[in-house]
Amino acid sequence: MQDSYHSILFCCMGNICRSPTAEGVFRKLHQELAPQLKLHIASAGTHDYHVGEAPDARAVLAAREQNIDISAHRGRVVTTDDFSRFDYILAMDRANLSRLQRLRPATSRADVRLLLAFAEDCAIEEVPDPYYGGLTGFEQVLDLVQQGSMGLLAHLCREQGITLQSPDYPRAKKPARS
Repeated sequence: MQDSYHSILFCCMGNICRSPTAEGVFRKLHQELAPQLKLHIASAGTHDYHVGEAPDARAVLAAREQNIDISAHRGRVVTTDDFSRFDYILAMDRANLSRLQRLRPATSRADVRLLLAFAEDCAIEEVPDPYYGGLTGFEQVLDLVQQGSMGLLAHLCREQGITLQSPDYPRAKKPARS
């Protein structure tokens, strides 16, 4: 194992639904499956709609059902400094990816892409915004970010020469092809 660490920033629009969920899921997977991997994990929004606010109550509830606590999170917005502080900046959808690419300084070496690019055998490329729907949408977000997070964690472990431990929790549901 190399003596280096990776920094990951998960991004959605307001930083109260998808990205704090992804941050919480990834933190849990990291602690359970690869605690020896040195990581800095955070999340942010591409818009300043919810700066300082707690996550959406439905996101908190869906995460809590999987023993993930995101309730202490407070929304923040992506800054240009994030592009030098983070190795990976992972967007939940193409609209936020596009905004991140516009914000990205020319000198940035951050890997900016969709989170689900790391999800193996996932029929969906974007994590849909659940904000205007019900709890089911938040549960779907949880399942999708789990898939992306597992793929990302496996990728980081391969880079560092770390063996990923086997998960002892139920696998995320794979979404049906549209």
